[in-house]
Amino acid sequence: MKSLAVLEFAAASKRYGATLALDALDLAVQPGKLLALLGPNGAGKTTAIALALGLFEPDAGSVCLFGQSPHLLTARRHIGVMLQSAGLPDTLKVRELLAQTCAAYAQPLALDECVRMAGLEGLLERRYGKLSGGQQRRVQFALAICGRPRLLFLDEPTVGLDIEARSILWQTIRALVAAGSAVVLTTHYLEEAEALADCVAVLAHGRIVAQGSVAQVRARVAQKRIRCISTLDVAVIAAWPQVRSAARDGERIEIVTDVAEPVVRELFVADPALHELEVQRAGLAEAFVEITRAAA
Repeated sequence: MKSLAVLEFAAASKRYGATLALDALDLAVQPGKLLALLGPNGAGKTTAIALALGLFEPDAGSVCLFGQSPHLLTARRHIGVMLQSAGLPDTLKVRELLAQTCAAYAQPLALDECVRMAGLEGLLERRYGKLSGGQQRRVQFALAICGRPRLLFLDEPTVGLDIEARSILWQTIRALVAAGSAVVLTTHYLEEAEALADCVAVLAHGRIVAQGSVAQVRARVAQKRIRCISTLDVAVIAAWPQVRSAARDGERIEIVTDVAEPVVRELFVADPALHELEVQRAGLAEAFVEITRAAA
């Protein structure tokens, strides 16, 4: 049966001189799903995206975009791309940039729809070079989505954005995925990946070292996070057996441990007045650190 994947890597490898940047990568992106591609610097994320965009050829294996070569226009016209650097002309107005980009597509979004989805209200007559870094990122996002992409590449999309602008982009990304678009997201904001991703792939040294849903990746790490309100000394707690770290945030204490139950018992013995106790599995951030550390 033919794969439904909009993007598929099959044992794809890429070498730069003596450096193996991507090592037999097997990965598929499905319609209506957001894949968070995570990894430390140099893990192979940028190389994987470059292969998917047809900027490079794999040295071995293959990459298919909508079942075709990424070099073909028939495949590329269905993608949207927002990279970390855009190289857009500073002298053009935002309205002009949107008009030029929309003209390249058969059925682009209406201008007002682009403005709403990217939070560009009041910026159409501003020249791109006069915008702040966060405003430029919002313009780049609008250009990436204006062609109604079936597959959207977002490389660190919310860097430089304030909380309100980030919320608008998150809302739009969720709406695009719900409408059937696939998204490949790379981000160093792991809370962003945790909030948006349907599936996660963690790269290290050009190989996938963890893959699955956010919950599945988190479950690979046994750590628990305990939060409570207490007057106990965090330095004392940090010295307890099985406690990895303890820190205070205002009146709250946050503890990271491999085994929660004995630590919770010790907390109540040490402070019977302790309250608002919460125990959670380690978040994606902790899982990412442990997984990549083990891979190293």
